[in-house]
Amino acid sequence: MVAAGYFLAASRGLPQGVVNFYGSGFGAGIALWFGAAATFVLVHGIMWTARPGIAKALRYGLAAILMSVPPFGIVGWAHPVTAAGVLFPGWGWWGLAAAAIGLLAMTTRIRLVLTPILAGLWIWSIATWTPPVPPNGWVGIDSHFGGARDEFAGYAQHLETIASVTAAARAGNAVVVLPEGAAGMWTSTVRNLWRDRLAGLDVEVNAGAIVVDGRGYDNVMLGISSSGADVLYRERMPVPVSMWQPWRDLSGQSGGAHAHFFDNPIATFGGRRLAPLICYEQLLVWPVLQSLFYGPDVIVATGNGWWTADTTIVAIQRASAIAWARLFNLPLVTAFNT
Repeated sequence: MVAAGYFLAASRGLPQGVVNFYGSGFGAGIALWFGAAATFVLVHGIMWTARPGIAKALRYGLAAILMSVPPFGIVGWAHPVTAAGVLFPGWGWWGLAAAAIGLLAMTTRIRLVLTPILAGLWIWSIATWTPPVPPNGWVGIDSHFGGARDEFAGYAQHLETIASVTAAARAGNAVVVLPEGAAGMWTSTVRNLWRDRLAGLDVEVNAGAIVVDGRGYDNVMLGISSSGADVLYRERMPVPVSMWQPWRDLSGQSGGAHAHFFDNPIATFGGRRLAPLICYEQLLVWPVLQSLFYGPDVIVATGNGWWTADTTIVAIQRASAIAWARLFNLPLVTAFNT
């Protein structure tokens, strides 16, 4: 019951998001909301035991691990361990371990003592909180282009986005981060447009795009400059159902986004090592921890939230990215389209 209440509350924006994305009735959103919660609740339900003491703590620990990594971790968003960045900012892996131990202890009688301690740490964190900032000379640019299902950036949007980059470069920024999908469907024509428009500007652009192949597509971060463009990162975990559709491969069909589960956890861009997180990945555990294991210099979190209108989804994504950045005391650059 606790698992169901927690997960459904944390993902309460999903029904409205489904309506926005698919243009369907609210009933479909409710069905997907409960369907997504089913895995989270099922894992906790199977692991639950009435036996007090260490057995209950170990079972909860196993449930938490299962919801952190594939396959169950694919829907393990809003994992409680994300709170480590709020309770123990700057502690790094020690803070993560402390949060994990705290979660285990909450399943035992120690919780009567631990609850006020954790509440005190939370209040202290609020009182002393300093948000992460981008590295010097880096800037993330939010956009408000809206969108629609299967719609990609058009010519006018490209020109407006490039104008924003130009303004940021002339303001003294050497690196500009743009939202997921800002560069639309990446083709040679689009590449030439960006290269020509950036001619003469000493700026590097990290922009989201779609790269299509014969089986589907990759959701990527590109590194763009006046000299050309390269794929920096291919998304490890696209949004299930709307983007990642594994049943297509099983039935021999093409289409859908590729999932690169444990590939390319680090990207090099702007002279720094990035922990790249695109949209849905900010809500999960294993992508960010895998990237942080390699000692990045900065976290770059981008998203395309046109379909999240009237929900808290983008706010939760930002909060998650901020929490991880504060836990490891890393600079953070974010860019979202809403």
